[in-house]
This record gives sequence, structure tokens and C-alpha cells, in this order.
Amino acid sequence: QTKVGKTSLIMSLVSEEFPDVVPYKVEEITIPADVTPERVPTHIVDYSGSDTQDHVICIVYSVNNKKVPLILVGNKSDLVEHSCMDTILPIMNKYIEIETCVECSAKSLKNISELFYYAQKAVLHPTGPLYCLDQKEMKPSCIKALKRIFKVSDLDNDGILNDNELNFFQRVCFNTPLAPQALEDVKNVVRKNIADGVCEEGLTLQGFLFLHTLFIQRGRHETTWAVLRCFGYDDALELHQDYLFPPLKIPPECSTELNHNASLFLQAVFEKHDKDRDCALSPEELKDLFDVFPYMPWGPDVNNTVCTNELGWITYQGFLSQWMQTQRSVFLCNVFGGPSSGKSGFLQALLGRNLMCQKTIREEHKSYYAISTAHVYGQEKYLLLHEIFSDFDLLSESDLSCDVACLIYDVSNPCSFEYCAQVFKQCFQDGVVPCMVVAAKADQPEEAQQYCVSPPEFCRTHKMPPPQAFTCNTAGPPAKDVFVKLATMATYPHARLRCMCTCNRCTFCLCQNFLNSELLHTVKAKLHTAIFSRFLFCLSPPKSPFISPNPNPLQLFVLVVQLHLISSKVLLFLHMAHVDLTNSALWLRASVGAALFAVLGFTVYRLLLRAR
Repeated sequence: QTKVGKTSLIMSLVSEEFPDVVPYKVEEITIPADVTPERVPTHIVDYSGSDTQDHVICIVYSVNNKKVPLILVGNKSDLVEHSCMDTILPIMNKYIEIETCVECSAKSLKNISELFYYAQKAVLHPTGPLYCLDQKEMKPSCIKALKRIFKVSDLDNDGILNDNELNFFQRVCFNTPLAPQALEDVKNVVRKNIADGVCEEGLTLQGFLFLHTLFIQRGRHETTWAVLRCFGYDDALELHQDYLFPPLKIPPECSTELNHNASLFLQAVFEKHDKDRDCALSPEELKDLFDVFPYMPWGPDVNNTVCTNELGWITYQGFLSQWMQTQRSVFLCNVFGGPSSGKSGFLQALLGRNLMCQKTIREEHKSYYAISTAHVYGQEKYLLLHEIFSDFDLLSESDLSCDVACLIYDVSNPCSFEYCAQVFKQCFQDGVVPCMVVAAKADQPEEAQQYCVSPPEFCRTHKMPPPQAFTCNTAGPPAKDVFVKLATMATYPHARLRCMCTCNRCTFCLCQNFLNSELLHTVKAKLHTAIFSRFLFCLSPPKSPFISPNPNPLQLFVLVVQLHLISSKVLLFLHMAHVDLTNSALWLRASVGAALFAVLGFTVYRLLLRAR
């Protein structure tokens, strides 16, 4: 409407004085963010009723867009002696879009700043999504969001916010703790209004909801909105996408890894919801854990992806394994094999399930992934197995991207190995990804493979470890040796370890693997160089008035002592590196020690002959 003081209000706000001459219309004004209480820029657009003369006004809105909050402004209050709020309040209560009513005066500057503050507040902290004026209670969507926030803040999961949890909540939302007296004052307010809001241990859920209802009723919507937005809610009280899926830029050829704090957090989450302390999450406990999620992120196949107890409940190790799938200490092994070669059984064997247990798994609950731990030289690693479809035409780049490839064939099927050979030649012959051949169903009679070469000969030709015999048809849990080897190959992809037989477990195989390793050859070369140079110095020292031309027995003695110390350190290293081996480790260390002393003795012998 014209001549109600719209332009005067804007000019009084900007100049802080009433204008003597009011223009027809003022240009758009922008108030900088640093001068507003809410720290947001505000654009003020003047409107003149004269602009609509001889025109038709069309108000267009989108049916899927939220409603725009309104403020009723009673201007020129300096011209009346009494307030007109009694006549305005019924209108405000009738239309929920109206956030508030303000009486002001552009001439006396009454409530001018407050008017535009309320305008900002109506946009940033609207009442509509939080509170129902008719029923005078919070809306269900607001209650649901606050219940989730209460549960997240309840660190010990006892249904009560104690003083420590309330202070933690205060710091998270408002970056400042509550003083002890202020905390007690809050509890007293709740005690006076509701009976079950406070107990001896702290604030209950009902008390938490009452506090926010009180904030809203007293016009302090910004407090509730600050809490909601801190926990990821948008204006429609939905968890926004950036909160659920935070952007994470990963450079090419890089991967993500959970740090120590993240691991501690996951451990605390598990312990928080494992109420019966049986180191496993029952279906009810797992549901309670994900109650703060907008939906259940894990399907029924998770029980066949990670380790579970005898009841099929996810164990502590299985829980951590499921979250560790994006971590670098996790190594991905893609499992290739023809139809009925034993891939699915191989995956379930990683979880400790033999053939009898696997037969109880329903078809719709089967998983193409399995993850569990494997110890590599005393360090715990996570091995993630991924079953790849057998069809060559469906293989993608992601199917070939892994840390180690496992090629499985059925020893009882004479045509099974051909598929593994084709996959290797077409996808992995370049040697970038280490590969291992697994001879599955080793408990059955072995058939000669109808391929141009036998599997062992194929592996020798392409410098791969010999085929690893495996079966999941066992009385107890299947053996995990092959999984340890896969994890080791993934951890050290450039270590070319060889074995002379097919068991890869006996003392002879372990010694051969060590003696043929690049590590030992490198150490031997460096020791040879160091010893040779020291002996040349002792037997043929440089000409100097301070050094005797004859060999010094003391120098030879010191050198022998140094050799003894070096060999002792090497043996100590071997002892520390193989603490997880079986009883054959004693003989392995003895063999390695004898081999090392033989190398050193032979080197000394050659040097003495050369000196003569």
C-alpha cells in the first residue's frame, strides 16, 4: 500500500535520522555482513505501489519450494498513543507464515534496527519448521531431529546426558562450556516445569526436548537452529548431502586411510552399543547403533562379508573390518576363476567358515566381498577379497585394479585352469599386479588339466609362486596360510620370493624363500663391500707416518668383533621378524645363522688368500 512509510523506514535505517524529503523510491541497498548481528549480508529492495498503476500483478510461486516467512510491520507508531498489537496478534496466529509483528516509527527511529534484525531472523531461524502455533508444541520432524542429536551426544548410551556430556554438547554447538552454576540453573528450570526432565545422573530426553520447546516459545529460535545446523540439518530439517557425503578429493594413484583417532572413535562406538559386553553386536544392538542414521547402510549380506560369531552377529573385528575398506592398511585382492571353481567358498573361508557352514547361507544373503585380518610379519593387515564375474566381456578397469590377484581353478575339473591362464595372459602378464594361483577343492581327486602346460610349469614360466593347494571342506575352520601369503604379496608387491616345493610351509621352503629374497642378496653385497674395504685397509694401509705398514692385530681383532656384532643384529632382526612363525622358526633361524656365518667366513677366507 502507498504512503505507509516503506521508503522512510529504509532511509531511517541507513542514515539513522528521519528524512525531510522522501523520494519516490530508493535504490536497492546492501547491508554488509560485518555490521549485522547474524553476520550475513542483507539486501533491501524498496517497492512502490505506484509501479503497479495500469499493470497487472502476477504472483508466481513454485509448489515444491518452501514458504517465504512474513513480518507484519506497524509503522508510524509515533502518531498514536496506544499499541495496536491486540488487533494484529489474531492475524499472526491465523497465518503460520507470519513470523512476528513489530510496531515501529521511521520518524522517531523506534524499533528500526529491530525490524531488520527480525527480518534476518525470520529467514535464518524460521519458526514454521520447528513449532506448531495451533497446538503449541514442536513439530514431529523437529522432535525426531532433536532425539537423534540427544542420542549422538549421549556418549555412554545410558539415555541420560550427564554433566560431562552436556559440556561436550555445549562446546560442540557453541564453542564454549557451561559454568557449573549455569548448568545447575538449567536443570532447575527443567525441574520446575516437568517431573521427569532431570534425574540424579543428569538431563533426560524429555528434559532436553522441553528446553528447546522453551527456547522456541521465548523467541530464541536461533539457539535451536544453531544446534540443528551443527548436527547437519538444513532448513527443511533434513540431513544435507554435504553432511552425509562430505567431499573428499583424492589425488590420482592415492588412497585414503583412517588415522588413529578414527580407529579409536570406531572402537568407542562399538563399545558404546555392545551393552552385554560379548564383543559382538546383536541385531537389536546393531539397529540401535544405526538409529542415528537416516537409513540402515548395511544390508543382510554384511554378515557374510565380515567375521561373525556362532550366532551370526558381527564381532568387534568384523565391525572394524567393515569400516576399514577404504584404508591403506587394507589390501584388495580380486578373485578370478571360471564357473564352479570355488570362488565363493574361498571368500567365506577367509571368514573361518568351512563348507558345512557355507551351505546354510541363503542365496539372497551371499556377498561378493569378504574382509578379515591377516598377519604379515607380525603386523595386522586387512585383506579384502572381491569375487569377479567369470564373463570376459564384463571385465572392467575396476575389476583389474587391485593389490594382488588370485586365480582359482578346480583341481577336479580338467578344463578349469584354462580360464586362469587366459586371465593372466590378457590382464596381468605385465607383472604390475602380483598374482597367485590357487588349486581349489584340493580334497578331491586331481585331474590333469587340459592345457598346453601344467599349472606348476605355467607358474614357473611366468615367475609366479607354485599353485597353492586349498580346500574349505574341513572339519574346523579352513587353513588361512594362503590368505597370509596373499596379504604378504599385496604388502610387498616387489619382493620376488620363490619356493622349491608346493607346501611353502616347511623349514626348507622358508629357508629357500629367505635365501632367494632380494633382501638377503642386498645385505650380502653390502657386507662383502664393507668387509673387503676394511681388510684392504688393515692389510695394505695408506702410507702415513702415523700408520704402521704391517697389519695391526688389534685392528683385525676389532674387525672380527664388529662382524660378530653385525651377525648378532641380523639374527636379532630375524628373530623379531618371525615371531609369528610356528616351531620350525627355531630351525629356520639356525639355518639362516649358519648360512650368514658361512657367507662371512667365505668372504674372510677369500680376502686372506688375496692378501697373500
